[in-house]
Amino acid sequence: MSVESLGAPEVVVPASAEVGEGPVLDSRTGNLVWVDITQGWLFQTELVTGATESEHFDTMVGAALPRTDEPGFLLAVSDGFGLWTPDGGLTMVDPCLAEPHLRFNDAKCDSRGRAWGGSLFMDFTPGGGELRRYDGTGPSTVHARGLTQPNGIGWSPDDQTMYLIDTQKYVLLRADFDADSGEVGEFSALCAVDGAYPDGLAVDLDGNIWIAMWDGWEVRRYSPAGEQTGVITMPVANASSCAISADGTLYITSANAGLSEEALAAQPLAGSVFAINIGVAGVPVSGFRG
Repeated sequence: MSVESLGAPEVVVPASAEVGEGPVLDSRTGNLVWVDITQGWLFQTELVTGATESEHFDTMVGAALPRTDEPGFLLAVSDGFGLWTPDGGLTMVDPCLAEPHLRFNDAKCDSRGRAWGGSLFMDFTPGGGELRRYDGTGPSTVHARGLTQPNGIGWSPDDQTMYLIDTQKYVLLRADFDADSGEVGEFSALCAVDGAYPDGLAVDLDGNIWIAMWDGWEVRRYSPAGEQTGVITMPVANASSCAISADGTLYITSANAGLSEEALAAQPLAGSVFAINIGVAGVPVSGFRG
């Protein structure tokens, strides 16, 4: 199958994030919410004006999940899940990763508002990663083990398949998913994703999976069968994650981590957020209902 060239994106948020990640559209405000994992920043960008509010935390922040019925966010941080509000600060509600060699990476809510997050060893110990689910009551539960760097998370349009990236293994995984119970089956490889590190992902309403490629200068489109069908050419090496709005805009975060001074000079937009219209809406991503 031929791979369609889908053009290049435009900058929507000029920035210099070390590891920009976790973009999500906040249904409460219409803002684009994203983070800088290693520097501990939460950003809220008003897309009409481009104005961005920021909040800093003394911890890594893998993802910020908007809440549906309460103010603030559920944060996937180094020690586990925590709830943050502007007035109340950060309160750890699930300190499941208290060991210093562990941290959360990417996280996303399913259609019922349950939070799913991938944890990993700081040194990417093979097989040390897990996929956890947090419903808002009681501790989080482990639903997959033996991962190395669990990353992008998403669901098919019919809500019957869950997708998960394992970056260090260069693979897109899939598993059967029961939205009512929140149970996920055993993950297996849908396809290899090689040539660069597959990072965050988003799924569109046609069932395509869009994968940001770290150190790859691109975002790729894969069919539900696991065939690469399209590519977006990035002006920066480290595309890190993506989200698709209801109007078919693909938002792409990026990072400047690991770039030499020479590379930074050649990539002045590294760490910014980009956007391109892809002509199809994304599978809606719920807020956290816990």
